[in-house]
Amino acid sequence: MSPRNGSCMAEISSVRSLSSEDVSGAKGSRRKSCWARTTDPTHRRGRRIQLLQMLVLPFIPILALIVQTAITLHDILIYRQEVSDIETQVTIATDLGKVVTRMQLERSEVAFFIYTNGNTLRSNLTQRFAVTDRALHNMTTWPLVSVPRDETKTQKYDVVNKEAFQERLNDFREKISSEESSISEVMAWYTSVNAAMLDHLTNQIKETDNSGVWRYLISFKNLLRSIESLGIASVYGINYFGRGILTGDSYVSYVRHEALGRDLLNGSLTYVPSLKKFYDHLTLTMPDYGKIKSRRDDILENRKRQPSVDDAIAYFDSMATYVDELRKLQRELRRMIRDYVNSNLQDASNKEVAGIAIVVLVLVISPIIIILVRNAVATIQMYAANLAQKARELKREKRKSDTLLFQMLPPSVAQQLKQTQQVPAEYYEAVTVYFSDIVGFTEIAAETTPLEVVTFLNSIYKLFDARIECYDVYKVETIGDSYMVASGLPVKNGDKHVSEIATMALDLLAASTVFQVPRRPGERLQIRSGVHTGPVVAGIVGTKMPRYCLFGDTVNTASRMESTGEALRIHISLEMKKALDAVGGFRIEHRGLVDVKGKGLMDTYWLECKDGGIARAAELDLPSFFEDVRPVFMRRLREEDTL
Repeated sequence: MSPRNGSCMAEISSVRSLSSEDVSGAKGSRRKSCWARTTDPTHRRGRRIQLLQMLVLPFIPILALIVQTAITLHDILIYRQEVSDIETQVTIATDLGKVVTRMQLERSEVAFFIYTNGNTLRSNLTQRFAVTDRALHNMTTWPLVSVPRDETKTQKYDVVNKEAFQERLNDFREKISSEESSISEVMAWYTSVNAAMLDHLTNQIKETDNSGVWRYLISFKNLLRSIESLGIASVYGINYFGRGILTGDSYVSYVRHEALGRDLLNGSLTYVPSLKKFYDHLTLTMPDYGKIKSRRDDILENRKRQPSVDDAIAYFDSMATYVDELRKLQRELRRMIRDYVNSNLQDASNKEVAGIAIVVLVLVISPIIIILVRNAVATIQMYAANLAQKARELKREKRKSDTLLFQMLPPSVAQQLKQTQQVPAEYYEAVTVYFSDIVGFTEIAAETTPLEVVTFLNSIYKLFDARIECYDVYKVETIGDSYMVASGLPVKNGDKHVSEIATMALDLLAASTVFQVPRRPGERLQIRSGVHTGPVVAGIVGTKMPRYCLFGDTVNTASRMESTGEALRIHISLEMKKALDAVGGFRIEHRGLVDVKGKGLMDTYWLECKDGGIARAAELDLPSFFEDVRPVFMRRLREEDTL
């Protein structure tokens, strides 16, 4: 091991005075990162970011509610539009259905006119044509339908408008006569026109939608087609009673349209079960309903009979009455559809009003919520800033108290005492203990005032405390003029405690010579030093002002080395001498046997110096160093001119 050069540069393992920041670790001394500062509510930027976050936070559910309400309103508007479209479609279908009805009645009476060879007992065709024309005139819209080009070429169609259809209908009517017109031509023309109108009507009405009215719509369409099929069948029935028999094709057509009409009627009643009761009531109150069934059976048997205009009129009247009853059923269904659509429209309007009210309420409340949140955040930030300030003050005071505590106790022991409230005594196998006192201190104290003694001791110990900071030692205590230092505890340092105490003792001895004894001009301070090495037991003693004390024969021997020493000399034991010889680098002078109280004769030595020398205390800038050596209370007294 190379000898020390005596400089005050501490070795890597030297123990320095620690603050609370050192004990708690390096985390407390690190500076905050940029992100931590930006999110810290105690900083201005952090407060702005936090305020923005707190304002955005309640705005997210508000925005979600607005979006959800807007989507709901959009769906309601679409739903309402669909229901309105259904209402429009059903209205158009009703107007078109009236035209179809008038065309069906016109077809029946034209057929009756032809089958009965121009009989006009049942009705006047001119009046019937006028009724149909009025129905055509009352239509607000006219669909594009296809009608036969002429009576013979039924497979060719022209797409016409309302005026062209009226003109084409008038042309067809002028050619109707009992002799020249063929029943098949008349049936083909009217049936194709009605079929075209019904196809357009049923194609325009949706069979599925979101309103739930689709069952009524399907029932409505089936009822229209049922009336059309039954009307076509009635024409063939008039042919049977007016001519006496149905030919093959006519009979097949009657059966087909009769069966189709009944099936469509049953399907309509199935889709809207409430109509069945209404239909049963119609059949019960209809006087000739039983005759309709019997005549239908007669036609299905198709037995040849005598032509009878009266029977044809009776059949025509009964079927017209029956179809009129079915049209009552159609009007009832139309009323149900209207009520259902109106109910849906009212419900949609209520939902629309509620949605708009929610949006308006949210838009009105949102600024209030934002203002309240902003005020709350500002209040929280104010309290956070105050709390941060108090935390900094508390941390500063804690640092002061910890610094004071670590000056009274070893940092590791103090930390353990704070955490566990107790520190068990510990045995150390090798520790070096140093004692020193002032030669003639009793006489010096007797010659000076107490305040001068305190100032004198304070200046000496401040210098000593500053010098021992350069070494791996621990100041145990000072009692009067006695100064006790140990090395090797509480943190063990191997064999370094011997050289650390020896070098420190030489340094303190050299530094003490710069002091002048009070009221003794020209006399310098003289100290006695004693050092011994060996085992000790260390621990905390007491609960009021606890002290870290050393016990054992090593402490007593070191104290005896000091008391039996001489001024300006460092008295060491034989054990200390052997330890220094093992370390090397120190000059030692043999003193001889000394009678030590309680120990008897002991072979002791003088520690002279260290090879290479040490930093001299005279190198200190004494005037500046001692400018502030007086205790605080003394400076205050001097300021008050009490001294």
